[in-house]
Amino acid sequence: MKTETLPEAPVEDAVPAKEPTPAAAAPARSRRAPKPPDTRLEGDTLAVAVPTAGKGITPQPFVFRTIDLDGQSIRTAVRPGKAHMTPLLIFNGIGANLELVFPFVAALDPDLEVIAFDVPGVGGSSTPSRPYRFPGLAKLAARMLDYLDYGQVTAIGVSWGGALAQQFAHDYPERCKKLILAATAAGAVMVPGKPKVLWRMASPRRYIQPSYGAHIAPDIYGGAFRRDPKLAMAFAAKVRSSGKLGYYWQLFAGLGWTSIHWLHKIQQPTLILAGDDDPIIPLVNMRLLAWRIPNAELHVIDDGHLFLVTRAETVAPIIMKFLAEERQRAVMHPRPFTPKTG
Repeated sequence: MKTETLPEAPVEDAVPAKEPTPAAAAPARSRRAPKPPDTRLEGDTLAVAVPTAGKGITPQPFVFRTIDLDGQSIRTAVRPGKAHMTPLLIFNGIGANLELVFPFVAALDPDLEVIAFDVPGVGGSSTPSRPYRFPGLAKLAARMLDYLDYGQVTAIGVSWGGALAQQFAHDYPERCKKLILAATAAGAVMVPGKPKVLWRMASPRRYIQPSYGAHIAPDIYGGAFRRDPKLAMAFAAKVRSSGKLGYYWQLFAGLGWTSIHWLHKIQQPTLILAGDDDPIIPLVNMRLLAWRIPNAELHVIDDGHLFLVTRAETVAPIIMKFLAEERQRAVMHPRPFTPKTG
């Protein structure tokens, strides 16, 4: 396990999918399947204006699609990349629509293909009539990858999405080449944040009422949000709420869930990113993950819970370096053993 602390920087549709297939039968990155005639599109290829720290507005092409999986509408966005790189699948935080990760995506290497989606009940995805759990969501993600014609991906999970990423890596190891966990924990056994912060997180009000979300942002997100009021307003302006029920279903998904008893079975190379001023996920939780996951390395960022967005220009190179690394197996040199004599 390796730990590194980074210096602080200024913050400036609709065809049922087949069952998941083994990675052995699916390449690391496959071409997207042709669009079925009845697939609903929210917009084919769009150049989305994404602000990046210190670089103003950068056009980023995303392909938006709303697909149907077993009667559940799932909104997806793909930034096309090059075939030589394993695509990156993003599991977003609780209540967070996919647009909220665009600044982070813009900071990544443009050759990296990125897949984002709204989980059921969030953003542009439909809200199910019944609650769900993380294993079911992991299966849904695998089916989504089948529909979009992807084989193996690197999974990155943020906060609540970090729990889902752990579940995905555990349940579908052949589909997950590498794992990145940002500002997340092992579930029910985590060391909790302050009660006031957790109470506010239990309500979807900050996503339904942007002014309230901006007001409490410094307390719940910490880091750069404590210093820059404009940052909170800009973040709140990108929120796309689907109502209270979807948020409560996400809370239910994590109720009583924990990965602590099977973290040691995660064999993928794992990058763990933590903020040292995170009111929601205290740093000790990330250290626990790094201790329990065999092939993990930990980087600590001088920021709060949403460092993936506020420090995108700093975090992106760490992620790209991690993705470029190829872990080599130990090699036994063919040197004959000579016993000592005398």
